[in-house]
Amino acid sequence: MTLQWQHHGKIFDPTEHKFDGRPGLFAQSPQTLVFDDFIRIYFSTRSVDPKNGKYLSHVSYVDMDRSLREVVVTNQQAVISQAELGCFDEHGIFPFNVVRHKDKVLAFTTGWNRRVSVSVDTAIGLALSDDGGKTFRRHGMGPVMAASLHEPCLVADAFVKVIGDTFHMWYIFGTGWKQYESGTAPDRTYKIGYAQSNDGINWQREDARQIIPDVLGVDESQALPSVIHAHGRYHMFFCYRESWNFRQAAGRGYRLGYAWSVDGTIWTRDDSQVPAVGKAGEWNCDMQCYPHVFECDGRIYLLYNGNEFGRTGFGLAELTSL
Repeated sequence: MTLQWQHHGKIFDPTEHKFDGRPGLFAQSPQTLVFDDFIRIYFSTRSVDPKNGKYLSHVSYVDMDRSLREVVVTNQQAVISQAELGCFDEHGIFPFNVVRHKDKVLAFTTGWNRRVSVSVDTAIGLALSDDGGKTFRRHGMGPVMAASLHEPCLVADAFVKVIGDTFHMWYIFGTGWKQYESGTAPDRTYKIGYAQSNDGINWQREDARQIIPDVLGVDESQALPSVIHAHGRYHMFFCYRESWNFRQAAGRGYRLGYAWSVDGTIWTRDDSQVPAVGKAGEWNCDMQCYPHVFECDGRIYLLYNGNEFGRTGFGLAELTSL
């Protein structure tokens, strides 16, 4: 099996639009909701907290035509309110995975909050929309899946599919924090896992079972799984990187990975099947991250961010042969 791709380049740049009256900062983790005449793409953008000068994450969206060539409208307001003081998602939501179920649109959110000894912790929340995905309300102030006995931190990046009466979730869990060099801040490592639910609220997981093997060793961090079923197989796209010195050092940042499975739980990894890296100077030449795979009009597409973790938007690749 060989996957072949057609590149469509960068299709959305947040700096060309305004959100909450400000030019967009980042458009991270694009995730789709397909309508009859357009495609809604949710993403996380940022604002600066005036109290301390640090970032807050907000979820917004852009509606594009079904060819993904033209912007129909950009949403000017966040689709979900900022969390209350001290909650698991106090400092923002990133990413934001949307799923249609019965008469509602569900969103599985990754809420994050700052810590003291380490930079951040995360957990997975649930939000619901009654207006077709324009706005969302939290199911509750707490998460539906968070740190546990064997997954001690950084539970995040839910991607959910409802198959029959069962909710299937691919997500990430942290294995811990480590200071790699004296005088530097600790860095985190996380792996991809799997969970099931009958209602989208109560989840059963095989604690700390890593389902995607490492290629960089135990200090490989894996993030943002995205899954589609086609031609009798499940296909997962994700991103991975070295756990430390990944922000500036060439070759250590995020790149795209791929794995396939017959049952969605046992996976074979083959990173040679992902879209090619951009040429020098292009928007995705140094980094490829936060993929999202989806189907529209019989075609399979992959959205993903490029350099600087999606600061200047996201691009599109189309699967032309599977």
